[in-house]
Amino acid sequence: MEPLYTRTSGKTHLGHLVIIRSLVIVCLLIGGILNSWLLENQLPLIPLASILCLFTLINLLTWGRLRKELPVTDVEIFIQLLIDVACLAVVFYFSGGANNPFVSYFLVPVCLAATTLPWIYVWSISLLCIITYTLLLFFHIPLPLLSPHQHHASSINLHVLGMWLNFFISAVLITFFVVRIARDLRQREEQLNGHREDQLRDEQLMAVATLAAGTAHELGTPLATMKVIVSELRREVDSGTQTAQDLALLSDQIDICAHTLKQLHQQAEENQSGQFIPQSVSSFCQQVIERWQIMHPEVTAQICIEEQCPDIHQIFHPTINQALINVLNNAADAHPQNIRIHVSWDDRQLHWQIEDEGPGIPLDLVDQLGKAFITTKGHGLGLGLFLTQATLNRHGGYVRLYNRKPVGTLTEVMIPLSSSPALGGNR
Repeated sequence: MEPLYTRTSGKTHLGHLVIIRSLVIVCLLIGGILNSWLLENQLPLIPLASILCLFTLINLLTWGRLRKELPVTDVEIFIQLLIDVACLAVVFYFSGGANNPFVSYFLVPVCLAATTLPWIYVWSISLLCIITYTLLLFFHIPLPLLSPHQHHASSINLHVLGMWLNFFISAVLITFFVVRIARDLRQREEQLNGHREDQLRDEQLMAVATLAAGTAHELGTPLATMKVIVSELRREVDSGTQTAQDLALLSDQIDICAHTLKQLHQQAEENQSGQFIPQSVSSFCQQVIERWQIMHPEVTAQICIEEQCPDIHQIFHPTINQALINVLNNAADAHPQNIRIHVSWDDRQLHWQIEDEGPGIPLDLVDQLGKAFITTKGHGLGLGLFLTQATLNRHGGYVRLYNRKPVGTLTEVMIPLSSSPALGGNR
């Protein structure tokens, strides 16, 4: 399990470690002062003072590092925790080893690792703390204050072993359960972020749909007027002239617009009733390409449709048809010549690959593509890819764009077939 860390969260975790380390240093300093004042210097002050100065220096350097605009990685936090364990091990070595009542502080690095680092680092820190605690049972400088009853060695040993066993169980439980809890919390946070993004996208789609419905309603009358005027002009112009050809093309485009509005109204009624007719994947793909070619007669394209499973029938929602048209339109707008379209499918997925020789995707817009009103075309509204991505995501598919070398864009579209209940597929 690899958690998703940002620059801010990594620096926050390291900042918390600096604060905790500062409190530990203050407590060690107070302990040294009390030892000199009340306990007649039973502790070896020179080694402890040296390690305390080193610990303080490391903490100050870490604090200075946090002031720089550099990302904090998992490895860096892991190394910082290793430094803490090493310094504490030296302190406990000179202050009674496992007899020191504060030796259970080794659980703090374990807890910090369990809540901030991937599991491989967490188990490494836990294992290191257990090994260090175990070594301190046998290798340390004893203190009379912490071992006042040496003639009851067996009782003392049982007590220390009981402390070690308690630490071992606590470290294992913390490592296992806290890692699982942290993982569940991250997954839940990711799900909440995904739901918030979906809600925002749905709100944007609703706004776009409302505008589209109003616009479609208003386009009927102008299209009818344009149709009448173009028909009259065609009767007045000789059929063999360039003007007549242009008027014929304009008339065809008006017919396409009128047919699209009519089809939009029909699809809205079908969507409301939920009655869609299954069709073969092959015929669906051919219809999409034919409709696109009628809309763009200037386009030259190499089309390859691999009918690997020709017997598959599927209910395609009308929005999927429009999503594919949007992707093809983007390729035509980028560069209308030498467009390559490759379509293939199996019993689970339908794949489209569309290659154009346009200028490609600007690097400064790569992360923003797919959002509303973001476009790489000077005349576009930035809605085609946004609607395509929202439609395919809703049905379990995706659209991905890549820059080709030396020029152009590769667009990949995946649409799940009969295995997806959202599409209502059947054989």
